[in-house]
Amino acid sequence: MTMPVIPLVDIREGGAALLCRSHRAGAERLLVAGKRKMSAPVVTLFDARSSRWAARTDNPYRVEIAELAAGMPRGIWFMNFCYEWGCTTAVAEAETGGMTMRRTLDWPFDGLGRELIVAHQTGAAGDFYNITWPGFAGLITGMAPGRFSLAINQAPLRLKRGWPVAAGWLWDRVQVGRSRALPPAHLARRVFETCTDYTAAVRMIRDTPIALPALFSLAGTRPGEGCVIEHLGVETRLHAAPEAVANDWLSGDLTGHPRGKENATRRARIRGAAASPLAWLVAPILNADTRMAAEMDAGAGTLMLRGYEKDGAATELFVL
Repeated sequence: MTMPVIPLVDIREGGAALLCRSHRAGAERLLVAGKRKMSAPVVTLFDARSSRWAARTDNPYRVEIAELAAGMPRGIWFMNFCYEWGCTTAVAEAETGGMTMRRTLDWPFDGLGRELIVAHQTGAAGDFYNITWPGFAGLITGMAPGRFSLAINQAPLRLKRGWPVAAGWLWDRVQVGRSRALPPAHLARRVFETCTDYTAAVRMIRDTPIALPALFSLAGTRPGEGCVIEHLGVETRLHAAPEAVANDWLSGDLTGHPRGKENATRRARIRGAAASPLAWLVAPILNADTRMAAEMDAGAGTLMLRGYEKDGAATELFVL
């Protein structure tokens, strides 16, 4: 059977609101799936809280998100401030002589693979490609030709001794509510919009506080331009490429409840995989929760991408 093709949508004029309008049905399907996954009352509660938090913190993308939410069912605000995924990401030298990034996103959320879109966006520093969904204003995986590739992994849950995971999740939400810093996905978008090269991107990530700990992977265009940055909110730690990360800390002295499954195995497999494109996409890197797999080389300006659902590949292979 012919599978859906991941669309490439130029939103350099019109932004995320244009993407949502042109793919409204996909955005509505994701909202329905979210309410099915997390329940409508939970989505409604956190949607309202997310809207108030964005206004209170003067979030730079709040007007754009308000445009997305206008006329849509409840959930757009929550979608833009929700970080529940697992990921596996590796940065290493590419056969082209530059740097490559391998990346999967795991989340047992129906539709994320089928509704993938590559958005062609721009900023003061130049154009970039955002692997995204209709209704989402941030960036968690992207590539700027001639500049860098970037991906965010979710960091371990801040869990106090003896607390159940659910209590840790609620505590994280409380801490985010008290913060005035950028969410990780909004910092990532700002990096693409304003940083002209790998060095500037590293500097901005290390110098900018964020509302929730996250793991940033960066790959530039020249050998040696690659790293994983553990961002604890204010403090950061840099691990130079070749490196790989899942949903646990690389620094042994940092604590927390790891997200995702089989973190150590996923990290070892993707770090030691063959160099040929997508040859690394094997279990447990590829699993029933995988919704996206991408390979990016900013120096060569190439991007390979495929969407997945729980029963396997959900889209044709996208090649830029």
